[in-house]
Amino acid sequence: MGEIVRYKRDVWGEEVILGVSWDLLYVVFMAIVILLIAHAIIMAALAKKNLDRPTGDGRRVVRHESIDRLFHWLMAASILVLIFTGVAPILGLRVAWLDIHWISGLLLTFLVVAHIIRASFWQDFKSMLLMPKDFAEPFDSSRKPGKYYFEQKGMHWAVTVVALAVIVTGVLMFMQIDSPFWDRTNSMAEDQLGLVFLLHGLSTLALVALAATHIYFALRPEKIFYTRSMISGWMSEDEMAANHDTSKWSPKEAE
Repeated sequence: MGEIVRYKRDVWGEEVILGVSWDLLYVVFMAIVILLIAHAIIMAALAKKNLDRPTGDGRRVVRHESIDRLFHWLMAASILVLIFTGVAPILGLRVAWLDIHWISGLLLTFLVVAHIIRASFWQDFKSMLLMPKDFAEPFDSSRKPGKYYFEQKGMHWAVTVVALAVIVTGVLMFMQIDSPFWDRTNSMAEDQLGLVFLLHGLSTLALVALAATHIYFALRPEKIFYTRSMISGWMSEDEMAANHDTSKWSPKEAE
């Protein structure tokens, strides 16, 4: 536990949590690099030389509305800024990071709340639910998903849980500093604040791992058309038929 958590002595001489051990940042970084390189090597070895991939030609269908693409890229930008400004001081980079960090955090909070509201009332929320039958999908190539396949749903829910942990702990920390909205209060007990720092640090490390993994899979050759659809909004009918069950997902035609 001493390798994960940093401790300090409070004014009473009692040992309290200071936060996460940032040595874990390097452990997480190396683990992700090794795992993703291993995955790339395995995928290259298993790849069929004459594999016919679906093309982006022909009729197009809508995968992502413009408002959802805007949400996605603003959330991505705010998360990357949060990661950079949060990690920069740990790496010894001299960056005036605090104001940028909490502003990005507030932006992410607003976007997540807005996205939850939109997904609950204006989108097909059920399409993102992980059902027991979905867990057989990665092991059965004959099973095709609806709009989202198992790994996409899993990544979505993992990012949701971790982002909410980052937001909740970040807001609690934000309330302890001077801001344009209030003066610093120091209202939280030192041991409680240390626990919040620990949870914020652990969720940050998880967010780093998820962001790196998401970027890697978004750039995989066989998945790059999904990234294109997050930019342009569309995918071809050929790509849809090859990867999705049209009885479970029937999008409208793109203009």
